[in-house]
Amino acid sequence: MTDTVISSATKEVVIGFNRPFVIIGERINPTGRKILAAEMSAGDFSRVEVDARAQVEAGAHMLDVNAGIPLADEPAILARAIQLVQSITDVPLSIDSSIVAALEAGLAVYKGKALVNSVTGEDERMEAVLPLIKKHGAAVIAISNDETGISEDPDVRYAVAKKIVERAMDYGIPACDVVVDPLVMPIGAINQAGVQVMRLVHRLRTELKVNTSCGASNISFGLPNRDGINSAFLTMAMGAGMTSAITNPLHVEVVKACMGADVMLGHDPDCARWIRRFRDVPPPGANTAGDAPRGRREGGHRRRTA
Repeated sequence: MTDTVISSATKEVVIGFNRPFVIIGERINPTGRKILAAEMSAGDFSRVEVDARAQVEAGAHMLDVNAGIPLADEPAILARAIQLVQSITDVPLSIDSSIVAALEAGLAVYKGKALVNSVTGEDERMEAVLPLIKKHGAAVIAISNDETGISEDPDVRYAVAKKIVERAMDYGIPACDVVVDPLVMPIGAINQAGVQVMRLVHRLRTELKVNTSCGASNISFGLPNRDGINSAFLTMAMGAGMTSAITNPLHVEVVKACMGADVMLGHDPDCARWIRRFRDVPPPGANTAGDAPRGRREGGHRRRTA
């Protein structure tokens, strides 16, 4: 059994084979969100604060924080966003950037053990990112592509993931601190994209024995009713062995699907988490003891007087 421990200053989240699925909130990301990008560039983080609070309230166990804004000072913006989010919520964070200097700035201010998103299989990228992971005692998402691009062959992607895990171990980073992203492609463009991911996730779990994550919404890109596709994908991916995903917790259907899959997989003992989340709360003054109303039998017939 492999556990990946991520923490904030006060809270720990464990991604693991026999543990509840970890939902990583995706919304603190200016990509495709022009208003958020403009606000963050101008030093306005009010929308970041709203998004952080809303995602945690909706059920996110962690939050992904991205500040990828063209022509902006990404290291400074990312560091400030991380500090703000950590000041208003206690969930651990995924520090998300393709720029090494931004990752370094984020790690420098982060309190706890972060998850870094991400490292790929290019030698240059591994040599730049993995020493940072070791220095700060972080965990890292390993994306299974390299200089050759993204292969449609899951065996090729497995080989890239294995290379990253082995290189990380060379730097003293244990395999449990490498969470592999098998790369989810749009099912509308590649009909076998779902089958490819399920096959790869199963191998990553049984052979490489690492935890997995993905950008779940990629699977439904370009399709209508995306929540339906995302929910079906995540439940099947969880059955294949996936242990976390970056997704939108504000989509209730997706959260329900993940929590329901946890119940079916035995990762929610006695259905306790499901019941806490979805049970009906009786109105004030209601009979909560489960007793029949006074003066009535169990079958509902009123007592007769002699």
